[in-house]
Amino acid sequence: MSQTDTTETTANRTDDQGISTTAGETVETTRPEWTNYEAGGETKLAVDDLDVHYGDDHALKSVSMDIPEESVTAFIGPSGCGKSTFLRCLNRMNDRIRAARVDGSVELDGEEIYQDGVDLVELRKRVGMVFQSPNPFPKSIRENVSYGPRKHGDIETGLLARLTGRAEPEREEDLVERSLERAALWEEVSDRLDDNALGLSGGQQQRLCIARCLAVDPEVILMDEPASALDPIATSKIEDLIEDLAEDYTVVVVTHSMQQAARVSDQTAVFLTGGELVEYDDTDKIFENPESQRVEDYISGKFG
Repeated sequence: MSQTDTTETTANRTDDQGISTTAGETVETTRPEWTNYEAGGETKLAVDDLDVHYGDDHALKSVSMDIPEESVTAFIGPSGCGKSTFLRCLNRMNDRIRAARVDGSVELDGEEIYQDGVDLVELRKRVGMVFQSPNPFPKSIRENVSYGPRKHGDIETGLLARLTGRAEPEREEDLVERSLERAALWEEVSDRLDDNALGLSGGQQQRLCIARCLAVDPEVILMDEPASALDPIATSKIEDLIEDLAEDYTVVVVTHSMQQAARVSDQTAVFLTGGELVEYDDTDKIFENPESQRVEDYISGKFG
């Protein structure tokens, strides 16, 4: 299902975060209306006509979709199709790239995240990111988990006491244990919390990074190929964890593995060469009965 929109963009401008929109022009675009998922609940992230340029490179073209809360949404497609670029738009990580120009709308619980005055620190607490390669700090396991809440003052302000109802001296320990348990790592490291995190295996380091993300109490967790550098056993643990996290969080995963997307996600978005979102639907439908011939060809291995 598609609709034809005539969209008039605003003149060149740069907001207070240094992101410029595209030059003023009237452009007619035909784009899918991707809101026909069945899994999940209310819309958590609503994206409308999102375009991204890196200099002269048009990396993402008129992407629109609604991402439901408390579910797993997977982005798949060949290398260079824009799926990681899109993921980073969901918490404005592309702001860090000087040449990036972003046009369009991303709403989190109905609030525009690209409007002037948005607190990026607060946004990235609410929408956390787990990267492709594990990146623990060269600190103890305990310090890795508690780093974010300490930096943001959550421990000192008593947030954990309100959440847990426990006495003040136990608050940081509570946080560390709760986050590591949620990341399925507590039983493996509970007796060595003061050991250097760099001594953990790759899979354990990635789960520690997930625990570090969980420690600041996000609502959305973005994962950019979180298992691509891991062995099959570690990958299986990450996949089990992703499914478990979706009970309480909105999880968005970029993956090169169609099999992984089929295993863990409720809905799947297929991006193809040129930064186009070609199809977005319930995962079973994408893999069993896609509407687009291009998607069917990609999934069957005819190209990509």
